[in-house]
This record gives sequence, C-alpha cells and structure tokens, in this order.
Amino acid sequence: MSAGARARLIGAGYAAQGLGYAAVVTALPTFKDRQGIDDTFVSALLLLVVVAAAGGSVLADRVAARWGSRYALASGLFLVGAGLAGTTVWSPNAVFAAILLGYGLGLGAVDASLSMQGVLVQARLGRSVMSRLFAAYTAAAIAAALLMSGALESGAGAAVAVGTAAGFAVVVGAVGWRLFEPGRTLRSSVAHAGGSRSVRPVVLVCGMLIFSAFLVDSAVSTWSSVYLQDSLNAAASVAPLGYATYQGAVLVSRLVADHLVPRTGRTLIAVGSLAACGVGCGLVVALPAVGAAVAGFAIAGIGVGVLVPLAFSAAGEAAVGSSDEVVAKVNLFNYGGALLGAVLLGALSEPVGLRWAFLIPVVAVVATLPLARRLRHLTVITPVPNPTP
Repeated sequence: MSAGARARLIGAGYAAQGLGYAAVVTALPTFKDRQGIDDTFVSALLLLVVVAAAGGSVLADRVAARWGSRYALASGLFLVGAGLAGTTVWSPNAVFAAILLGYGLGLGAVDASLSMQGVLVQARLGRSVMSRLFAAYTAAAIAAALLMSGALESGAGAAVAVGTAAGFAVVVGAVGWRLFEPGRTLRSSVAHAGGSRSVRPVVLVCGMLIFSAFLVDSAVSTWSSVYLQDSLNAAASVAPLGYATYQGAVLVSRLVADHLVPRTGRTLIAVGSLAACGVGCGLVVALPAVGAAVAGFAIAGIGVGVLVPLAFSAAGEAAVGSSDEVVAKVNLFNYGGALLGAVLLGALSEPVGLRWAFLIPVVAVVATLPLARRLRHLTVITPVPNPTP
C-alpha cells in the first residue's frame, strides 16, 4: 500500500474520531431525556469520559510499544464503535455510565495512536500532512452535527446519527487492522539513551502547546453559545454562530497549514498561533458585543487549528526512535487543558461572569509563549540499539 493511500486511511481514522465525538456531544440532550438524568449527572459522565480517555492514551502507549501503533488505533476504534452503539438504546444509568467509560477508553487510545500514525506516515511521505489529517477530524465533526440535526428534524432520532458514527468507526478499524502504517518505534532506545530525562524537554514544550490549545478549544466549544445567549442576549438562532465560525476557522487553518509551516518554520508559526488564540479570546473580553465575540472565536480557531498538529509533529520528529512514547505523553496534556477550559470557566461564570472568565485562556497562552520559542532548540533524540544479550 502506498504511503499516500495509507495517509488517506489514517485520515479516515481522524474522521471516525471526529464523527463519533461530535455525535456524542450533540446527542447529550437526547441522552438526558431518555435516561432521566440532570446536568450534574451529565457533567459527572463527561468527567468520567475524560479520565477514561487519559487512561486510554496510556494504554495505547503500552500496546504500541509491544505490537505497534496500528493495533492500538484499530483496537481503539473498535472500542469507540462499541461504546457508541451501546449509547443508542436505553440502559440503567450504571450500565450507561459503564458504556461511556468504555467509549472514553477507546477515545483516548484513538487520540494517542492517531498522532503516532500521523507522525510515522508524515515521515514516510517526506512532507507535512498532519494538519490535513486533523482537518479530516474537524470536517467530520461538522458533518456529524449536521447529520444529528437532520436526524432529529426528520424524526429518525439521535440513534441513527450515533449508530452511523459507530459503524464507520468499526469499518475503519477493521480495514486499518492490516493496512494502517506498520512502522514501529523502539521504546527501549529511550531507556538506553538515558531514560525519560532525555525526552522531558520535548514532552514539556510540546505538551504545553497542546495544553494551551485544548484549553482554548474547550473554553470556546463549551461556553461560546452560552456566553452569546446568556451574557450578550443574542437570539437563540445566533448563539451557535460563535461555535460554527470557530470550527470553520479551525478547518480552514488546517487545510493551509501544511503548506505554510515548512516555508515559515515551526517556531514562528507556533508563536503566531498562540498569539491568535490570545487575541481572539482577548477580543471576547475587551468588546462585549455579539459581532466582536463571534470574530474573536474565529480568530482563536485559526490559532488552535494550526497549533495542535504542529505540536504533535514537532514531538514525534524531535524524538526519533521513541516517537510513539513521546506522542502518548504529550497527548495527556490534552485532557488537562480540556478539563480546565470547561470546568474553570464554568466555575467562574457566577462570581465574575463568562466575559471575564475568558481571560483564563488568554493567561494560559501568554504563559506558554516562552516555551514555544524553545521549539527550535529541541534536540533530536536518536535511537540507540539494544545491547546484544
């Protein structure tokens, strides 16, 4: 199988992840009604999914080290598909929580192993493709939202949209079991090269880029519509436009980033992306008007769209011989940022208001700027052969 065809298959893996996740979050109102649960229970379930996903990321590292990341990815997709399918029917709330726990475990495994696979196929192709792979995720998430809207409008129900996402994940996993990128990295080389001390700068710098990007992403994804409707009194039909423009900007930036990064350099692009995140959220704080807020969310989307694939690419290429392990560790920062963006902004919404709460992502990206400038100083870690017994 050619590297180009394999890259498209990995792109289908990103699409399966985006389709499934967007199907779940857009089906939450249906889940609430069917299961008879309140917002507090939903928040607990979402926290459970995030914690399980962190565990899935660690598990993917273990599977990739022993058998290869393609098996971690395929297995994760099977778990995602099974979890999604399980949510389509009523079950006791304890069982429903267990189903989502399994889904979260698969989601984390897919999260980490997709980036492992992306780094490997990008190296095989010899050109930047990570941003376009992530663009497949974003496009599929938008498609899932439209699919859910159409299913609910037609009376078919949320189960149709979620079931479609489940089937797609299983099919991609089945095909990819044999056809995902077969390349492997040697975790043992890191140990012989001096252990985890040698990869710490890579994990810290790239991990903090991921942390800041997902903090912004979670803040905008979770609270943009609420802010527009409740704080700025936007019409119900206008409130979703903040999230829509944000996702549109993420998609566009990912479609062009692979052409821009090689010409401009990762360090400058990383600094510029962080600046865009900060300016976008800062605009939301500075100008409490619907138009300014929507524009701010779009500007932030440009930064997030570029920053995430850039950080994973930099992590994998700076750790030659141990990219799977390093990517898995960097991926864990994703969940810290996502939790902080969703939970801390929500906690501050009552005492200070959501407008001022959007200063949290501004502070995070400003604090990360000095680390972004260290991208050019990351040392490439090369593999050391295992000693002969």
